[in-house]
Order: sequence, then C-alpha cells, then structure tokens
Amino acid sequence: MKRSTLKEQDPDLGILAVQLSARVQREIFRHSAEHGFDDVRPRHGAVLAYLDAEGTRPGELARLAGRNKQTMGAILDELERLGYVRRAPDPADRRAKLIVPTDRGRRLMEISDGFVHLIEQKLADMLGPDRYRDFRDALGHAVANLPATGHDTEG
Repeated sequence: MKRSTLKEQDPDLGILAVQLSARVQREIFRHSAEHGFDDVRPRHGAVLAYLDAEGTRPGELARLAGRNKQTMGAILDELERLGYVRRAPDPADRRAKLIVPTDRGRRLMEISDGFVHLIEQKLADMLGPDRYRDFRDALGHAVANLPATGHDTEG
C-alpha cells in the first residue's frame, strides 16, 4: 500500500494535529471575515491568541506562541499596520514596550474567543462533555510533555 494511502486511512498524530489546527483556524478566520475582519491571517493568531487587553511584551508573545523574536516582530508590524495593535511604553519599565490591542483588535479578540467557545461547545455536544474534557486533558498533557524547542513554525 502506498504511504499516502496509509496516512490518509490511518493518520498519525502529526497529521491529526495539523488537520485539527488547520480546521479550527479556517473556521475562526472565516467567521472573523464574516464580521468585517477579512484582513487577518492565521499567522496573526500567534499574537491575537495570547494578547492581553492591557498589553503584553513582545518577548512574552514570542515565548507563548513558540515564535522567534524576529518572526514575532514581523507579525506585530503587520498587525500594527492593519490597525489591530499599537506599541506603547510599559509603565513598569519605560524602556520596554507593550503590544496593546486597539479597539478593532479587542473586538476581533472578543469575536474569535466567542467563536472558539462555540467550536468547543459543538465538540463537547458531539463527543459528550466527559469525553471532550478527557480529550482536552489528554491533548494538554501531550503538548506539555513534548519539547517546545526547535525551529520556528513560520520558517
């Protein structure tokens, strides 16, 4: 049997993880576009998924998203140009910068957080709440126990 056929019929963990991530992202960005946010791309999720309303330092965003600082800087430049974030002095350390969502950025974060909740609720309804909780627990445990080191996924 061809490897591609085998992988299609019995996908391994890597394939399943990529498919799950891609499908969730497609749904989030389709839903966001329907609400007027058609200029954001999946790579922007590296910031938007972790950004605090009061602001987050770029290095912390890079760490949380598993991106290197150069990649994160490029993503932040794009989001700033698109009007979703702004750079502001960190009141705790005036030499440092915070990435702060604009009103538009906060609205997108609210919409996407709400939509992710709907996706999770749909999966919990399909699997049953106990099975879904076990799935999330197992997935979180697996992520926590695999090394987070290596090359940035953005290339």
